[in-house]
Amino acid sequence: MQQLINPLPGPVDDPWSLESLAEVYAYPEQVRRGRAWLRANMVSGLDGAARLDGLSEGLSGAADKRIFGVLRALSDVVLVGAQTVRAEGYRPARARAEFAAAREAAGQRPAPVIAIVSRGLDLDLSTPLFTAPLVRTVVVTCEDSPAEARRAVAAAADLVVAGKDSVDLPAALAELASRGWTRQLTEGGPRLLGQLAAAGLVDELCLSLAPLLSGGGSPRILEGPSMPAAQPMRLVSLLEQQGFLFTRYLRSDGSGGGSR
Repeated sequence: MQQLINPLPGPVDDPWSLESLAEVYAYPEQVRRGRAWLRANMVSGLDGAARLDGLSEGLSGAADKRIFGVLRALSDVVLVGAQTVRAEGYRPARARAEFAAAREAAGQRPAPVIAIVSRGLDLDLSTPLFTAPLVRTVVVTCEDSPAEARRAVAAAADLVVAGKDSVDLPAALAELASRGWTRQLTEGGPRLLGQLAAAGLVDELCLSLAPLLSGGGSPRILEGPSMPAAQPMRLVSLLEQQGFLFTRYLRSDGSGGGSR
């Protein structure tokens, strides 16, 4: 393992300890002052594929999963698209004993909230994500979502309505921030991340690069609408383990955090 860019002051005995990773991936100071910050965490192969055999799991590894767990443990809310929830078999976020004291000191719940973005509300409400979450799941939808499905979802989760005929993502993130969930994390998938990026809402990208070539028609980590302009990003940390690269990029235009 090499730490190619060391964002921590002084020598680091074990850059893969949970404590070190929590420092590397700490949310910026402005979040502690009440400003919202949206971080994206994604994995891709060397050819840009965001999935292998239809899932991101095939691109992952032990170190990627360790970082995945740290990013969740630092966040207030995890925003994810309904298609990804269905495909990846999402379960509730769990409390991590190693982060319990830090979360309590920061005024956070024991585990982050899972917030699902869905216009059609085609969700299996019998899964543990709705029947046994440590903290109640949130579903973000729009006014024109199916009324009967909306009533059913509202009985099983907290409902956020943002936008009329489609989900208004800036309004949705603002509503989450108004609940005190300013440490925001999205795990995609590619369609949701593409929409967030096109709306200029992504402040940070944590991208794990797997040493794999897969070809085929897998989407990139961004799928959907074109961005108005390419978004410059600044590399702030880079870790390597067994050929996997773990990058962290911030917006280089200084506009992170928006007005959410």
